[in-house]
Parts: sequence; C-alpha cells; structure tokens
Amino acid sequence: MSLHLHDTATRTTREFHPRCDGVASIYVCGATVQGVPHVGHVRSGLNFDVLRRWLQHSGYDVRLVRNVTDIDDKILTKAAEAGRPWWEWAATHERAFESAYDRLGCLPPSVLPRATGHVTQMIDLIQRLIDKGHAYASGGDVYFDVASYGEEYGRLSGQRLDEVQQGESLASGKRDPRDFTLWKGAKPGEPSWPTPWGHGRPGWHLECSAMATFYLGGEFDIHGGGLDLVFPHHENELAQSNAAGDGFAQYWMHNAWVTMSGEKMSKSLGNVLSIPAVLERARAVELRYYLVTPHYRSTIEFSEAGLKEAASAYGRIENFVRKVADRTGSVEPGEISDDFAKALDDDLGTPQATAAVHAAVREGNAALDRGDDEAARVAAASVRAMTGVLGLDPLSPQWAEDSGNAAHDALGEAVRLVLEQRQKARAERDFATADLLRDRLQEGGIAVEDTPDGPTWTLKDG
Repeated sequence: MSLHLHDTATRTTREFHPRCDGVASIYVCGATVQGVPHVGHVRSGLNFDVLRRWLQHSGYDVRLVRNVTDIDDKILTKAAEAGRPWWEWAATHERAFESAYDRLGCLPPSVLPRATGHVTQMIDLIQRLIDKGHAYASGGDVYFDVASYGEEYGRLSGQRLDEVQQGESLASGKRDPRDFTLWKGAKPGEPSWPTPWGHGRPGWHLECSAMATFYLGGEFDIHGGGLDLVFPHHENELAQSNAAGDGFAQYWMHNAWVTMSGEKMSKSLGNVLSIPAVLERARAVELRYYLVTPHYRSTIEFSEAGLKEAASAYGRIENFVRKVADRTGSVEPGEISDDFAKALDDDLGTPQATAAVHAAVREGNAALDRGDDEAARVAAASVRAMTGVLGLDPLSPQWAEDSGNAAHDALGEAVRLVLEQRQKARAERDFATADLLRDRLQEGGIAVEDTPDGPTWTLKDG
C-alpha cells in the first residue's frame, strides 16, 4: 500500500503523489509566540514530525518549513501588559517553543522563518493581488476583496459566502465586512514597515502565504496545522494565494485538539498545561508517546491518568529493548513490520502502528522467556526501527540524555549493588538473606530474574 493522507479540502483520503519525484514539501503553521507553550500547542509539531519521519523512512527528501509568527496583535498586547519590548517578548517565547520541540524529540525543520523577516515578500504578494483586482488599499490598510474571488471562497472550510464572519474588528475602510486584512496601517507606538500604501504591519494570513511560497514555490505538496486554523486562517491563505495565481498546497492536513473537560486547550479558557509544568511530572519521551499514539485527527482529552498509562505503556517498550541490550549486547535498528507500515500508510494510523510495536515487544519477551536470545534481538531491532519512525526509540541519543534515563541509570547502579549482595549471600548458601533482598526489590517495583548469565532486573509494569 502506498501512502494515503486525509485531505481537508476534498474531505477524502487521497493517495500521496508529490509534485517532484522523491521530494516531499511541507509547510506547517508554527507558533504565534505570545506565551509559554502548552500541550495543545506542541501536538501539531509532533504529528507533523511523525509524518516527516515516515516520509524520510519511505525514501523521500523532505523539505519542511515551520514558521514563527513573531508580530501579531496578541504579542503586542502581552508585551505591553508586561512592560517589555514586543521583539524581546517574541524572541523569549520563540526560544521557549523551540526548547519544547527539542525536548519532545522533534527534528529541526528545514527552515524556521520569522514573519518579520519576510515583509518584502508580503509586499510583493499584496501588489500582485491589487494588480489582479483582488485587493484594495483604504486609509493605510489593504484588504482582500472576498467577493472578487467568488464562489471558490469557502471550499476548504465549507463556509458559505453569504455567511462569512472573519472575526476581525469593524473597519470603516472595508468595502464588504467579509473582506479580510492583508496590511494594517501604522498605529502610534506599534512597530511598522514602509510600503507603497503607507507604514504598517502585515496581517496574519498574508504572512504564511508569503513564507510558504518563498521557500517551497507557488505550488507545493502539504500544508498542515491545527484544526482551529481551517477557518479563517487557512481559508484565507488559500484564497489569496490562488487569487494571486499560485496553485499553493495540494493536500491540507489538520490535527485535532487537545482538550480538558471537553474544551479546546487555550490560554483564554484558563486550562493551560505548560510544557515545563508537565515535564515535571513525566519524562519528555512519555509525553511524546502520549501525544503521538492517538490518531492525529482524533481529539485527546488530557488527563493525569492517561499520561500515567502512557508512561507505563512506553515503559514496557523501553524495558524490553534495554533488557535485550543488557543480555545480548548492542541492538541496532532492524526492519519494521508489515502491519506497522500499513498503519502509517493509511493516513498515519499511529494507534495501529503502536499496536504493532507492542506486538513485537510481546513476541520478544516470549523469546526471552524460552531462552531464544537471537529471536529476541530480531524483535528488539524491529522495535527500535518502528519506534525510531515515531521518534520514540528508547536507545536513541535523544532519550539516552533524558533526565528520566539518568534516573534509570542511577537506579540501575543501586539495584546492581543489592544484586551483588544477593549473589554473595547465595554463594555463602545464606538463602534467607538472598530471598529477603530479592523480596525487598520486588516490593520496590523491581522484578529480578535469575539467568545462566547471572541475575537481570526490570521495572515491573504499573
């Protein structure tokens, strides 16, 4: 089976055919850097990181652009409330987002463009739209003329043209309330850039169209982002880009929300779980497992119980791979299973792909139980390959340096000392002491197994 992806624009799951053989081009709407990243923010980055890894595993040269919106009404408001320069506020939180992506194992994008670095491209796009009769200047602002684009407007989101509500504040210069802002005229105390229509700053929708086409061309493969961006952001991107003469994205992919109490996680709802706060309660790899295991188009209802269950499930994978490595030596990534490949080719079916990983773990543990180390090594190698695609390989340098693994190593040293005492007691035929030491480890959640090569230990499930 070849890769099939659900396309929001056609409401169908379509076979993926890149514009250029062997190359996959992806634009992902990144953060508006107004504050500290929360779990809902990073889900999109993780989902598209899995897509990028699967495309790379499948032999594609992936060119992924993830932008930074560093000029925006919310950024200006937050910075003013904090009494800090807007550019410093944006830069501070851009670093916080990149730190979160790094800690959760996202591969760095091919390029990470900032909106403020691409004003020239935005001005060029506005001029193209004005020349084609799809935009107009008014009192220092520039607007996109939705009516000029006709019935094509709304085909991504399903909006009816006669019911469009842009969510923008009223403006006297608009010819039609459905029109949306491309360029905002300068206001006192706000940053601005010179243009043929006066000083001002870009509108949000304009920024992404300009950056996407500058780096990936007028037509590229995949545009991704959160479900909340379908309208008005992505609808307006599509409209202005097509109206300017660009084919723009051939596939539109949208990940679902992370919710709490049934509501989308957002700052305005006050139900934010920041990444630094969550990582005080779980390892980064465990949070990644929790967020990438559900299908990207399914909503995640965040809960502490769910996070704990994910940590336990990942622990079973991690314990198996480490156990095989401890018993047989280094384990290199091997072959992925057919079930795993079929799952990811079917619109990134990560639940089924994860099930294939756990199936290999069970087979590998069964091989260990019957003393078949070679079969266990093959299973562990497959697990490493599959978890590598998901960004979850327990033996990767990313997670070997994780603070949780440092704790695992420290625990291992303590357990080793107890096992040495137990081995000494057994050698002296002091079986009562040996059994007592084993029982104490059992009570502490450490399972001990005596093998011909000596005792081994693992963390018990739960």
